[in-house]
Amino acid sequence: MDTMISKALQGDNRSIAKVISLVEGESQFSDSIMRKIYPYSGTAQIVGVTGSPGAGKSTFSDKLIKKLKAQGKKIGVIAVDPTSPFSGGAILGDRLRMQQHALDPDIFIRSMGTRGSLGGLSRSTYEAALILDACQKDVVIIETVGVGQSEVDIVKIADTVCLMLVPGMGDDVQTMKAGIMEIADLFVINKADHDGADRLVTEVNIMLDLMGERQWRPPVLKTVSAKGTGIDEVYSSLNNHNDFLVRSEEGRRRRFARLELEVEEVLRREVARIVEQAWDTRKMEDPDILQRLAERQTDPYAVADSVLDRAL
Repeated sequence: MDTMISKALQGDNRSIAKVISLVEGESQFSDSIMRKIYPYSGTAQIVGVTGSPGAGKSTFSDKLIKKLKAQGKKIGVIAVDPTSPFSGGAILGDRLRMQQHALDPDIFIRSMGTRGSLGGLSRSTYEAALILDACQKDVVIIETVGVGQSEVDIVKIADTVCLMLVPGMGDDVQTMKAGIMEIADLFVINKADHDGADRLVTEVNIMLDLMGERQWRPPVLKTVSAKGTGIDEVYSSLNNHNDFLVRSEEGRRRRFARLELEVEEVLRREVARIVEQAWDTRKMEDPDILQRLAERQTDPYAVADSVLDRAL
């Protein structure tokens, strides 16, 4: 185990894959692995790429990877795909679009399922990002599933959030909804060679004006990812935002919020484990509890209170 972790920390992609699999599968070694890798994390820039389905996120990520690679960066990619509520499996289609990078030792690509997380990101996604951060990746890209309004979870993980919009798909209406505008550090108007791109840029800028003055005003950039157009400008804006986070109070606030999230996630997991054990014990000691619930002789709230009393 220690040898595998050591190789992962040196940037060996095969070892990184094994470490992430152990953590994602919630093996008995998960907590031990995260404790050992955590001191080495905290240096990578984490970039979230989100937006509506069909916005071209995977093609955009592919071109951004090429740009980062050309600048000598080591890159980790987490492509989050929807998990089936029936089979529990994920389609994992995004990684296929980036297959050309699969053999590059400086690039690690991993598809992960949402596992039913309402915000589109599971806890293992965050832990995978931490692992890639610790394992010498300079930039970690998290491409989310693109389910719309529920994707605000990405702001809890990413240093910089790229919100992708495209003209002619109703995104101009979507930007008006609460929550979506607030999460973006960069607006990327993709497929900008289509009709309506300039109008969409204008509408986003009007919305930003209405939101008032902010320490960081998100730039609104036009790209045609299929042709690689506009990627240089996105790369420059990513660097500018990273510099802003390093020197600003906003950056400090985000770092502290993420640290708070890390502790809260561990607490949730540990409390959930203790409560589940107490509930299993209660069912063993009182095998008729579900029958009494069915007959309305008791209620779930009273049962939950008794389980919590036992657990905590």
